[in-house]
Amino acid sequence: MTPVVGSDDGTQYHKDFTLSITKALGDQLAAALRGLDRAPLAEENIARLKEKPGVYQLHLNGEFVYVGKADKSLPTRLRNHLRKISGRRNISLDEMAFSCLYVAEDFSALAPEQLLITYYKDNGEIPWNNNGFGNKDPGRQRDSTVLKRNHFDVLFPIDLDRPIEGLQAGKVTLQELLETIKVGLPYNFRYGKSAEFKTRSVHVPAVGMTADEVFQLVSAEIPTKWQVAALMGYVIMYDDSPIEYKSAWQYYRKGQPIGAVPEAEPAGDMESDPSDLSE
Repeated sequence: MTPVVGSDDGTQYHKDFTLSITKALGDQLAAALRGLDRAPLAEENIARLKEKPGVYQLHLNGEFVYVGKADKSLPTRLRNHLRKISGRRNISLDEMAFSCLYVAEDFSALAPEQLLITYYKDNGEIPWNNNGFGNKDPGRQRDSTVLKRNHFDVLFPIDLDRPIEGLQAGKVTLQELLETIKVGLPYNFRYGKSAEFKTRSVHVPAVGMTADEVFQLVSAEIPTKWQVAALMGYVIMYDDSPIEYKSAWQYYRKGQPIGAVPEAEPAGDMESDPSDLSE
């Protein structure tokens, strides 16, 4: 640990002394993580972890791409990442690996993930910490945002060919179907509310239907002023048809899928969402 010294007037008989404790902690955390083996990002490996807080690293095809923390539970946090990646195109869970360190609960006050981010950014690593990977639902006001070309959602868009978990065949209300979709997809599905959804019946023809198939079904049942829009990172449904979204690549109107070409801005760093690093 090297102290930082200096004086304001350039003379040598008086100087300030600053001990960089936080830098030392960041260096030690990085060294400890570097000494760990990596495990595939799979449920069987996550299940072996203790329900404790900690910091972790994610690797894609051997490349170190993300560092984060879990304030309460490392397994919960890593399962969130596993589920998110499972619903994306251009990437496979087989390509992902992780390593982690347990830390004391009061250690989170020192923001260990920020110490690691500072350390690794200086070395040009952790690209996913600046591309929106850890962000949760940005909210309605951000639906029209144009994403940058290196944004996680642009690199790895949502997979509409993924089956919806928990879907049952038979007659249900539209509201029940929407709730099943929201729970059964590994990416966010946000929709507006309507009393009509609670009384309108929908027939689900089969289990194992994909998101694409179910959104066609839903769009045939909702009023004509409503539409489903698949953005790069999530799906929305509102009564705003035929408004178009700059980051949408698929619409569903009147039972039909309508393709679109999303816009994208030049690559660059993005602001981190507060949810980007912890639970």
